[in-house]
Amino acid sequence: MSPKDNLNRREFIGTAATIAASFSIVPSSVIAGLGKVPPSDQITVANIGCGTQGLREMGGLLLNPNVRVVSVCDVNKYSEDYIDWSPYGIRNNIRKVLADDTWWENAKGIPGGRDVGKAYVENFYAKNSPGGTYNGCTSYEDYRELLVKENDVDVVKIMTPDHTHAPIAMAAMDQGIHVVTHKPISNRLIEGRKVIEKANSTGMITHLLAWSDKPEYRQIKAWMEEGLIGELKEIHNWSYRPVWQQWTKRPTETPAIPKDFNWELWLASVPDMPYHPHYTHNVFRGWYDFGGGSVADMGHYSLFPLFETLGITKSPVVAKAYGTTTREEVNHVYQWVDNKVAFPASCMIKWKFPEQNSLPPFDLFWYDGGMKPFAPEELEMEGKDTPEEGLLLVGTKGKILGGFRGENPILLPESRMSQRPSSEVIKSDHVDRNTDMWVDAIKENKQTPGSFTRATAITDTVNLGAVALRSGKRIEFDPSSLKITNIEEANTYLTRDYRTGWEI
Repeated sequence: MSPKDNLNRREFIGTAATIAASFSIVPSSVIAGLGKVPPSDQITVANIGCGTQGLREMGGLLLNPNVRVVSVCDVNKYSEDYIDWSPYGIRNNIRKVLADDTWWENAKGIPGGRDVGKAYVENFYAKNSPGGTYNGCTSYEDYRELLVKENDVDVVKIMTPDHTHAPIAMAAMDQGIHVVTHKPISNRLIEGRKVIEKANSTGMITHLLAWSDKPEYRQIKAWMEEGLIGELKEIHNWSYRPVWQQWTKRPTETPAIPKDFNWELWLASVPDMPYHPHYTHNVFRGWYDFGGGSVADMGHYSLFPLFETLGITKSPVVAKAYGTTTREEVNHVYQWVDNKVAFPASCMIKWKFPEQNSLPPFDLFWYDGGMKPFAPEELEMEGKDTPEEGLLLVGTKGKILGGFRGENPILLPESRMSQRPSSEVIKSDHVDRNTDMWVDAIKENKQTPGSFTRATAITDTVNLGAVALRSGKRIEFDPSSLKITNIEEANTYLTRDYRTGWEI
C-alpha cells in the first residue's frame, strides 16, 4: 500500500466524525457489534507480537469502540511455554473480556502465539456481532508480509522483543502506516536515531506507550519553578527489577527449535546463533542482543514523562556504569565471569546532562536489582529509609521524593508539606491516565506527547547506559556526531552487526 493511499483513508476517518454528526448511513444493527461506531470511523490495528504482553494489552484494543483489530502477527504459531508474572493473570483477563470462563481451561501452561491472538480477536467480535460469527482477522508469521498484503491498516502496535522494534517501525512508516510501540524504540542508540528521523521525515503519527500523563510531574515542576529546591543538581531513579532470570554467559546446549516457531524471523537483524529458550519469551530483555535491560524496561515509564515535563531535550554527554560481578567454580577454583553478553543482575548508571533550556547541568542516577540511594538526611532524621522503588530530585536548597514514577510526591522534610496548599497533594491512585490517546491522535492527524519525535533524549539515555555497562569505562558522547569521543571501541556498542538483508 502506498503512503498516499493510506493517507487518503486517514483523511476520510478524520472527517467521518463530522459527517456522522449530521447524518448516519450505517444501520445500528450493522455496527452494534463493534461498539456502535461505524467501521469506516474506526482505527484499524495490526497487532504485531502475541506473547504475554501482547495478549495482556489486546483486551484494551478490543474493548475500545474506536479501534478494530484486523490482523495479528507473531513468529510463533502456538505454544503453552510462555512465562509470566502469574499463572492465570492473562487467562483471567481474557476470560473477563470475552465473558467466557472456559477460555484456556485445558491449557497445560501459559499459551501464546498468533493462533491465540487471532482466536481472541475473532471470539470477541463474534460475541459482539448480530450474527454471532466473525472471521475478519488475518494472521501472519512475518510482519513484512503483513505490511505488504494488508491494505487497510492504519496503525501497527508493536509488542515484540526489544531488538525488533526498530525494523518493524521503520518498515511500517515506509508503508505510510502509523506506529505505536512498547518501549524501547530500539535497543541500539543509532537505530533509535534512525527511527526518530524516519518519524520526522514521514510525518506518520507515532507513540511510545511508556508515556503517560503525569500531574505529579507538573506539581514537581511547579515546586521547582517556585524555587523550593533551588537549582536542580541530581535526579535519582531506582527499581527493584530485573524480575526475570539473568544469565552471565551464553547457553552451550543446542535444543531443537520448537515446532511452528520461526527462529530466523525471531532473530531478525541479530546475527545467526543457535536457538535456546533462554533467549525468548519473557527472558529476552536481559541479553544485550535482544533487550535493553531494566533501564529500558522501566526507566521509560518514569523518565520519559519527566523529561517531557521538565523540558529535558538535550541528550547526556557522559555516562558511567557499574554492574554486579559473578564468580563461578572451575576445577575447584572460583573465577570471575567476564560477562560480555548480558546485563548484570543489578547496576548503577550515572549520566551527565548539559544545560537545558530551563535547567542547569545535572546528573541522572539509575539503580536496579536491589540497588538504591542511601536515605537523605531528611528521611534519616525521621527514622525512614528510601522506598523499594522511587524518584528523588536533589536541588541546592531542597529535595523532592516520590514513588518510582513520581507517585505521591512530597517535599523533604515531609513537614514542609503542612505549609503547602492541600491542592498540591497528589493521590496517584486517583489519577485517571489516558493510555489510548494515540487513537484520537490518529483520527485528528496530530502527534501525541509520547511521539517518537519527542523521544530523542530518553532513547539516547537508556541506550547510552547500556554502552557504559558494556564498555566498563566512563564514556564521553557527542550527540551531534553520534560518536563516543574518548574510547573508540565503545562506538561498536552504538550499533550492531546485521544479518544480511536486515540492515537498518
